[in-house]
Amino acid sequence: MGKHNEFGKEGEQMAANFLIEKGYDIKYKNYRYLKSEIDIIAQKGAILAIVEVRARSNDKVIPIADTITKKKIKLLVLGADYYVIDNELDVEVRFDVITILKNRYKCEITHLESAFFHF
Repeated sequence: MGKHNEFGKEGEQMAANFLIEKGYDIKYKNYRYLKSEIDIIAQKGAILAIVEVRARSNDKVIPIADTITKKKIKLLVLGADYYVIDNELDVEVRFDVITILKNRYKCEITHLESAFFHF
């Protein structure tokens, strides 16, 4: 596995740990439906958070959260819709982004709740 992939997996685990510390229950990691992959599905109360994790070692070119495309959002919505229907859930669905900026000096984790909306 390449360093990029290893760092991505490490970032997803850091994000899951961060959510657990904030009182979320991790329901699923790396959930797949058709072409959709959701990094983390977490629940806190009646809110189901569909979480996209973005990890980088620098943020110089473009802010990490801005790297999520409209196509990716559509795929996240597709996967979330299927997960909710398949599990017969009655919850509010929210789309979050967790960014992890890690370099040799520091590690910053930012949780953007309701990062985008589905209509």
